[in-house]
Amino acid sequence: MIGRVDPFIGTEVTDLPPPTGVAASWWWPKPQVGNTHPGATYPLGMVSACAYSGAYPTGYGRYDLSTEGVPTTIHDSAVASGFTHFQQSGTGAIRKYYNYFRVSPMIEPLDELGRNWEIVDEVAEPGYYAATLDSGIRAELTVGPKSAVHRYTFPRHRSARIVIDFSLGGLAIPHGETIPLRAKLESVAPGVAQGEIVVEGTPLAVYIECDAPQWRQMLWYDRRLMPGGTRLDFDHIRPTTLRPFGLMWAGPSEPGQSVEVRIGFSLRGVEQARENLRRDCGVGPARFPQRRDRTKKTWRRHLKSITIDTPSAERETVFSTALYHSLIKPCLAPEESPFWPTEGPFVFDLSTMWDIYRTQLPLITALLPERAVELGTALLTICEEEGNFPIGYRMARGSDRFSRQGSALAQTFLADLCQLGLPGIDWDWALVHMHSDLRRTYGEDFLLRGVAHPISHTLDIAFGYWCTAKVAARVGDRALADEFTTLSAGWVNAFDDSTGLLLDSTFYEGSRYNYSFRLLHDMRNRIGLAGGDDAFVSMLDTFFGFGAVPVQQPGVRPGLEELANGYALGRFEGLNNEPDMEAPWAYQYAGRPDRTADVVHAAVQQQFGTGRGGLPGNDDSGGLSSWYVWASLGLFPVAGQNLFLLNAPSFAEAEIRLGDDTLSIETTGFVEPRPDGPAQYVQSVSLNGDPLERSWLRGDELHRGGRLRVDLGPEPGSWGVRDRPPSASSD
Repeated sequence: MIGRVDPFIGTEVTDLPPPTGVAASWWWPKPQVGNTHPGATYPLGMVSACAYSGAYPTGYGRYDLSTEGVPTTIHDSAVASGFTHFQQSGTGAIRKYYNYFRVSPMIEPLDELGRNWEIVDEVAEPGYYAATLDSGIRAELTVGPKSAVHRYTFPRHRSARIVIDFSLGGLAIPHGETIPLRAKLESVAPGVAQGEIVVEGTPLAVYIECDAPQWRQMLWYDRRLMPGGTRLDFDHIRPTTLRPFGLMWAGPSEPGQSVEVRIGFSLRGVEQARENLRRDCGVGPARFPQRRDRTKKTWRRHLKSITIDTPSAERETVFSTALYHSLIKPCLAPEESPFWPTEGPFVFDLSTMWDIYRTQLPLITALLPERAVELGTALLTICEEEGNFPIGYRMARGSDRFSRQGSALAQTFLADLCQLGLPGIDWDWALVHMHSDLRRTYGEDFLLRGVAHPISHTLDIAFGYWCTAKVAARVGDRALADEFTTLSAGWVNAFDDSTGLLLDSTFYEGSRYNYSFRLLHDMRNRIGLAGGDDAFVSMLDTFFGFGAVPVQQPGVRPGLEELANGYALGRFEGLNNEPDMEAPWAYQYAGRPDRTADVVHAAVQQQFGTGRGGLPGNDDSGGLSSWYVWASLGLFPVAGQNLFLLNAPSFAEAEIRLGDDTLSIETTGFVEPRPDGPAQYVQSVSLNGDPLERSWLRGDELHRGGRLRVDLGPEPGSWGVRDRPPSASSD
């Protein structure tokens, strides 16, 4: 699997074959680019490292800020002014873009720092990135959990140099810059330096080693050298007074001479940064090969957690890369909290919780249950220390600035951990925080009026109470469980009885249609509110565009009228965005698994591809890629409900390593799918040899592993028509 990963997928404008059939009627309102980067990463690690052009949103690439349509460019070709750390992965406008401690290998004078060099011969694989600058310098990067290692191979030059800019951060777009508030750096010994910057309230420390014993080591300020200086301190930096500053090694280079730079990072000071570097890279020069090999082995182990059988190298590449992108974020950083003194789990870059809670977090829970518990514990600590669960959490103090996007999303994730019975969390402790968090922000309106606007928050909070009721039952508080279950029935207040859709409201990145087909905890009554099975299926058919004419997607800088007309279609966003990513499985609650098969087949086969333009929209920290992983396996997690819905797999065989257990998925009657070909339909299913008439598995059934056999055929059968997935009103 690791040999098929292509980290370049999603780094450029969407470039997929024109869609056909039902997929041609889906409308894409959001940026048509994956916003991924090809830099070196470590599974769920703190650090990434990549070429830095200043482009939106990862610092890599050619694009300007883009929130709709086809992004515009700020660079005509691939360029880099150096190599930075802590890139986001697939996100959009989150206003926090890192890219700290830019390392620039140069043969030009220091005055040229900040210029862009064209880059060619890029190579990327899990844990490794390389490119050649047009100056002739070859750059190679690898990372550990809390470190980065750079190796630069120079041409012959009398004054080569490696320059580290402590002052740069963010992006080279308007208002994209991040300014350090305070900073200090010092030369500790020949080839050794350390320092710390404070950015948005977060202290980020580095310990640096450079294998260039014959080169001079100097500090610099405002692009001027400070010969003999060993320390720089800035007690208060303002945007108006900022001048670049940093560290440099310089000396003559011979053809093919390589210089290695190793950087340990910590949010708890330079001493811990030094220890992190020692732990990740050991002691002594030339550590690049060892660190690259260890990271590659770690990625290989993680990517072997799912194996698939397909004769198509392209489909294997798409799947392997989707799994890779699903395991980059969030950043789990044990013992690294900069904001409270306790030891234990810490997390950042939970940047798009509203995108990942339905697909990527269940995938981490399935494949890496111990890391999922670590994440759950970190969320509980954040809530205890800061007073609420984050909707998004970045490397910044006061970083939960995403309350408009969603409510009560951590409750969903914690409910899955609880219902699976995973060890390691004090559920009495969790219940206290899950309960109190439900009363914050929009939760107050929900309790006072029974409804909260934006109206999607009514669904979030009602479901949050349902999830919290599961934890209350786990700890034996029956009265609280009953109270929360009653409150969870408030989802119905969000709907208009006359239309079967959500009430008129504002919506984040969508319309009432994109949010009206969420997989609620009481789908039986949801369908009844719409008028019954036939009426609900008819609404879904209209939403997915069955029989509709093809649509034209937004172009470059779409205007307000163009966007309004698109939203007025009330159409599925086709995985260009995530608010309606679960809607294809709503059919199963109305006894139409065949329709789920039609829509998922069209999405899996037509909305993902190889090449840099292989994603239909922002990957959003793996939210989109993990959707593809689940959907192509014929599974879909109903987050928070301890439930997985079944569908036709797009591979003849697959095997999923679930912690210590393994689930094998086998098929009969399988036909290799084609983008322009028909869907296949489930005829029957068996689990460990026992027939399974229902179209779902409990989470604990799936996590126990076993053998799932799916019999397929070219026409819909009777499987899954009568035995519907569970609903709260039918428990």
